Amino acid sequence: MPAQPPSWIRSPLRALRHRLTPTSASASSLPATVRQYFRHKAATQGFTLSQGQLQVIEHFAKQATRIDSGQARSLYLHGKVGRGKSWLLDGFFQALPQTQKRRLHFHDFFARLHQGMFEHRHQDDALACTLDQLLQDCQVLCFDEFHVHDIGDAMLITRLFQALFARRIFVVVTSNYAPEGLLPNPLYHQRFEPVIRLINSQMQVLEVGGDQDYRSLSTSTSHQRFTQGHYVWPGNPQQRQALQLPASGMALSATNPVMLHVGKRQLKALLAEDKTVGFHFAQICEQPTAVIDYLQLAQRFDYWIIDGLPCLEDCSIAEQQRFINLVDVLYDQDKHLTVIGAAPLQVSLQGVAADLARTRSRLGQLRQADC
Repeated sequence: MPAQPPSWIRSPLRALRHRLTPTSASASSLPATVRQYFRHKAATQGFTLSQGQLQVIEHFAKQATRIDSGQARSLYLHGKVGRGKSWLLDGFFQALPQTQKRRLHFHDFFARLHQGMFEHRHQDDALACTLDQLLQDCQVLCFDEFHVHDIGDAMLITRLFQALFARRIFVVVTSNYAPEGLLPNPLYHQRFEPVIRLINSQMQVLEVGGDQDYRSLSTSTSHQRFTQGHYVWPGNPQQRQALQLPASGMALSATNPVMLHVGKRQLKALLAEDKTVGFHFAQICEQPTAVIDYLQLAQRFDYWIIDGLPCLEDCSIAEQQRFINLVDVLYDQDKHLTVIGAAPLQVSLQGVAADLARTRSRLGQLRQADC
């Protein structure tokens, strides 16, 4: 969990929650409070803020006073994995005194958006009804890990962003891609250009650069349960016994599967006991599973085992993307994850899917247990 700020930061935050107008004395102290919060957060965790991070913090500080008036300029943060984008987003979210704020992983929000629009499909504007339900009086909306690979999603994202900006919601987005790099598939990229232009016109686009991968630092992550997990190879009986893991996943899959109801269908699991669930890679990633399935399962299980991870370069793009999405959900939901592969992590995670760099960075935080 993030370090608790000292009293000289907590007191202004409490006072700001009772401000009456954006021009009040409390509101005028908000930029300094935001800057102080990040300085304390960095010092506590032993970080030296990069120029890119300082630039983002300065934008946060200036825009924080404009949120109540609906005049704040939204922010799009992009950069390589591990450069502190999520750290900046989380810190800003914590420092803001507003209570009308939401911090969501984009996978989660988009799944809810699809579900809500289906429920309101008979309304004249299903999107507006869904946003009313999901956001209510939200002033600040923070999206982490924004990316687009499907043209159907891309068309809905265009409408979503138009609606958010029309509502004057202050939107903060993090992504591994600059706006021009979204939906990189050349067959569809041109059709996504209107939303790229919308992002560039309505949002301040800033790159968070630097040479340091902060995920490689043991103190950098707030995902404490996730980083207590393991990457195990080759998964021999001695390793499984030492970590209290089940025997060969393929054998269990064939002889004693557990059927789990997910939505309106069933998935075959290796085990499902209390808060622990185990899948063979073939069961969870070679089948036509989706993010909404992983989100529903994550609500039920805190401890996950993925057995039989192959070398991803031997898998289809769809299978690679499902594994990426699964790791994204488990990382964001802070679930304890153990992955059992036949080869070292750097070998298993070779592939051509666009977001594998993020998966390598995240699974690289797991404890490595090899032969």
